[in-house]
Amino acid sequence: MSHATPSGGALPLAKSRRWLIAISVALGALLEIVDISIVNVALTEMQASLGATLGEIGWVVTGYAIANVIILPLSAWLGDRFGKKRFFVFSLVAFVAASLLCGFAHSLGMLIVARVLQGLFGGGLLAKAQSILFETFPKEEQAAAQALFGVVAIAGPAIGPTLGGYIVTNLDWRWIFFINLPLGILAVLMASAFLVPDGERHEPAAGVDWFSLLLLALGLGSLQTVLEEGYSESWFDSQFICLMGALAAVCLVVFVTRQLRIRNPVVDLHVLRHRSLWAGCMVSAVIGMGLYGALFAVPIFAQSMLHFTAQQTGMLLLPGALASAFTMPFVARLLHRFDARLLIACGALLIIYSMHLLSNLNPQTSSDDLFWPLIIRGVGAVLMFLPMSMAALGNVPVREIASATGMYNLTRQLGGSIGIAILTTLLASREAFHRSVLVEKLGVSDLTTLERLHALIAGFVARGIDPAEARNKALALLDAAVNAQAAVISFGDTFWIIAAVFVCTLPLLLLLGKGRPSASAAASH
Repeated sequence: MSHATPSGGALPLAKSRRWLIAISVALGALLEIVDISIVNVALTEMQASLGATLGEIGWVVTGYAIANVIILPLSAWLGDRFGKKRFFVFSLVAFVAASLLCGFAHSLGMLIVARVLQGLFGGGLLAKAQSILFETFPKEEQAAAQALFGVVAIAGPAIGPTLGGYIVTNLDWRWIFFINLPLGILAVLMASAFLVPDGERHEPAAGVDWFSLLLLALGLGSLQTVLEEGYSESWFDSQFICLMGALAAVCLVVFVTRQLRIRNPVVDLHVLRHRSLWAGCMVSAVIGMGLYGALFAVPIFAQSMLHFTAQQTGMLLLPGALASAFTMPFVARLLHRFDARLLIACGALLIIYSMHLLSNLNPQTSSDDLFWPLIIRGVGAVLMFLPMSMAALGNVPVREIASATGMYNLTRQLGGSIGIAILTTLLASREAFHRSVLVEKLGVSDLTTLERLHALIAGFVARGIDPAEARNKALALLDAAVNAQAAVISFGDTFWIIAAVFVCTLPLLLLLGKGRPSASAAASH
């Protein structure tokens, strides 16, 4: 049990030691977060190198995501059982080892297994890093400490594609994993040196509830599989997706029921009795949708419509990530003066405005047109993320903070997966809808279309092409233009939907705390 202090339940450590701990755990979390997105830009190269199909190589991403969400809610239990420092350092070492396995993989199966291991060990880094920060810093320094974590959590998803694009373009895809070695070694050395040593005994009296662990793994694993593979499998037209959906529902219902009844649960769901936490988890899911959803749609638009390379796409996202990093310290200071809910509302309005700007995309859109919307989105994300962490977690007693951060990070991760799954489906369905509308309007009765068609045919014939072939080429060009226009409009629809979701969740802010933990909560044990 930690020794509480009047300043908020933190360990009595020197200020320099506290910040060395913060840097250590933030570096570990950065490794995990960057590896979520860095792989996306290298899938084509992996596919060619390993002789895999597009569907098969997708499991390199899916396997990581499934393992990640399974371990997040278990991080508190694992930390209590083995010791917080031991668990964090072990997760770091194992994550680096799994990264090396990924880099040396010479078959698709080996790569997928290594990525699953990466996801399992990486999930422990993410939730444990945030809980260690809450347990280490007194309440008056919490905003600054969480700002450091926020820089990692928000900038990481944008840094991944930027770094990955550069590595894939200039080196080899295996180096996206090998780069974890020097940073991982540094994180291990710092965590080993500066994290507070664990007590002598962490073994609980009760044995391991293997049945609950199985239920959690099957439930969350099946749910994540549905979200990751649903679109490619035509959702519930697929027997596989129906089976995974049913398995997820049954296992998670039984798991929740069991955790609420047994004396020593592997996931403490009672922590959700704190109103600010369960409301924060719901808004956290929306932040995940906006954070990962927008960063999912923009690169697709850049590569499919603007024909950007992976490296160019990464550079497109970099200014927004830098804007987030530079804004974070200022937001930490604002938290001492303003109610966190007010800052979250301001951040939501900025994101809504940025989505409005992005919804005005057209075939003539350039990277310059995307610059300010992405900057505004980055600043808005910071105004939501940091105050949200404080409002949702600030009033949770220190003894429950590990369970609370696990649930909070899980909802953000699942929110991102849900957002990407929904946006993927919407992009396809809205593109088909807009194409049908455009084709209907550009029929044989439309004089402008006929003039354009005749002009194209005349241009091809003037270059010596046979009239019949010239007509086919002209029709193909018109069809491509219609497809491009439909695709652009569908991207605009998805950004409007993200904005609408943010608007609908604004009332939940009234259920959150003010972001300033009370002395009674902070000192609870």
